[in-house]
Amino acid sequence: MSDYLVYVGSYAQGDEEGIHVYSFDTGTGTLTPQSSVGGVENPSFLDISPDRRYLYAIGESSEVNGVPGGAVAAFAIDQQSGALTHINTQSAVGTGPCHISVDPTGCHVFVANYGGGSVAILPINEDGSLGEASDFVQHQGSSVDASRQQEPHAHSIWVTPNNKHAFAPDLGLDKIKIYAIDHQSGKLSEQTSGEVDPGQGPRHLDFHPDGRRAYVINEMGNTVTVFDYDAEAGTLAAVQTISTLPEGYSEVSHTADIHVHPNGKFLYGSNRGHDSIAIYAIDPDNGQLATIEIVATGGNGPRNFGIDPTGNYLIAGNHGSNDIFTFKIDQATGRLTAVGERVEVPSPVCHKFIPGF
Repeated sequence: MSDYLVYVGSYAQGDEEGIHVYSFDTGTGTLTPQSSVGGVENPSFLDISPDRRYLYAIGESSEVNGVPGGAVAAFAIDQQSGALTHINTQSAVGTGPCHISVDPTGCHVFVANYGGGSVAILPINEDGSLGEASDFVQHQGSSVDASRQQEPHAHSIWVTPNNKHAFAPDLGLDKIKIYAIDHQSGKLSEQTSGEVDPGQGPRHLDFHPDGRRAYVINEMGNTVTVFDYDAEAGTLAAVQTISTLPEGYSEVSHTADIHVHPNGKFLYGSNRGHDSIAIYAIDPDNGQLATIEIVATGGNGPRNFGIDPTGNYLIAGNHGSNDIFTFKIDQATGRLTAVGERVEVPSPVCHKFIPGF
């Protein structure tokens, strides 16, 4: 038995193994390969059902069963080995799916389609399979950047901890689109949006465990925006924006992923180009950020990273150099120290932890 299993999504053709399963030793931070599975083209982003019996993946494909657009796939998790078995695949309805979330009750999956600038919700059946989309919302509008913000680009979608709302950062609109969720009908109702400064390009989001703050990482602006979050109303109010890069850095870089540490004291965000993790202290009174340090990830293009549930380790997936590096987290300072060996993984994109069996 391992302490945890880690599921890694990647870019791979449909006949290649694109989701990789590793055991993770919380004593040493060591990742050991266990199994892999194929059957879905480019299964980049993943999420796992609350009961840990099923895994869901988007497929960045051009069509599903002859229907144009991306895919959403369901897998059963073997309760002894953690190995995956494909259950079924449905259409993501839109083009270029880029992110997936499962709601806290395991009733629905939510998909963001970057290419089409849309979001969709699909029901989860009792056997873990996916039904056809019960709702689809096409974003409308644009923002200030002529090259990347001429149209909507929904870049992720996150279900709030209280399961009442879905937040979808849209890079093309400089908005976090907010939807009320009707779980009985599987429908989404648009609410007032959160906003970042023009040209920032919001990408990913995480919530503070105190339930009062949300943090959005902005791909184009290389910043993090801090929001006051009203959980009942489902509203966001921006209070701070801070850089993810060292002062004076002028080369090309784009942010990617963001995570709040489980203890609520620290926040981490990744930079592709500078190839680093920015570390911040979180003010316990107002949730605002102060930079602690910025640490190289050991490879190129850290598109995604994960913090293990114990909060002791951070694993960074370098999409550009095909590897994962593990870092020990100092619980008092939040600082990172590289541990273990480089793990070679083809085009790692997403990392999800579950307890080992």
